[in-house]
Amino acid sequence: MGICAEGRRDLTWLALSPNLRGSLLMAVSMAAFTINDAITKAMSSEMNFGQIMLVRGVFATVLIGALAWHQGALRPLRTLMMKPVALRVFGEVGGTITFLAAIVHLPLANTAAIFQALPLAVTLGAALTLGEPVGWRRWSAIAAGFIGVLIIVRPGMEGFNQFALLALVSVAFSALRDLATKRIPSHIPSLFITLVTTVTVTIAGAAILFPLGGWSPPSTGGLGLLALGAVLVLIGYQYLIQALRTGDISAVAPFRYSALLWAMLLGYLVFGDVPDAMMVLGAAIIVASGLYAFYRERIRRSAVAAASSGMPPDGL
Repeated sequence: MGICAEGRRDLTWLALSPNLRGSLLMAVSMAAFTINDAITKAMSSEMNFGQIMLVRGVFATVLIGALAWHQGALRPLRTLMMKPVALRVFGEVGGTITFLAAIVHLPLANTAAIFQALPLAVTLGAALTLGEPVGWRRWSAIAAGFIGVLIIVRPGMEGFNQFALLALVSVAFSALRDLATKRIPSHIPSLFITLVTTVTVTIAGAAILFPLGGWSPPSTGGLGLLALGAVLVLIGYQYLIQALRTGDISAVAPFRYSALLWAMLLGYLVFGDVPDAMMVLGAAIIVASGLYAFYRERIRRSAVAAASSGMPPDGL
């Protein structure tokens, strides 16, 4: 009976259109990433973010290392000497440090809203460094998106928070990561790149641990939450990849913006954060600009912003 029920569920899932299946997978992926961010923010009251990078990185390294070994994805360490690989690792390390420094001091929804500008930043970077043709409409979308970011950051105003600038710096690092990823040769397994990045970010966490205050004995519950966070990030990336491979990128990618809804919900339920009018206005402008950029890319049959990871760094 159970087998028949499972078979019916599989048939129901397969009966959905590829774009709908991809969109649902993307929404679940964003939920996994955002819950991980909420765990990270909650754990910042127990340990500094260098220790969070270290502990979560150990869990993630074990998981990814075992998976890479099982799938035969391990490669010689000299692969790290390749410029695109080194740039990707550099972008992930810099992005992770600045992102965690921001998220422990900012409301979850504010950080998530700023990161919705990442696909626009990737489009800008591709135009400046890769020669990707960008018309005036997409340039306008990029400009409008960054105006939305400025509304959230509020430089020079009473509501200004300097940690919002760290979130913006993390966006720049993440754009570098995504642009470098596009130049990594296809024969290098993605799982190996993920493993190398995770190990490097874990080492970086150990390096900044003592300057940030040293080691704090973690609670059993805290270790469990960080282990859960590592698993959630792995689930998020797997579902993200499946989503982009299942449906059309231009149809699936806009569902990345569901991360903002998850962040607002979790921020309210877990931390009691209520987004103010300026944050909501800025986020709306960023999302509208990103959706228009996706639309223009679909017309031009280009997928620079849509094919970017669109995700803040998590060391994976």
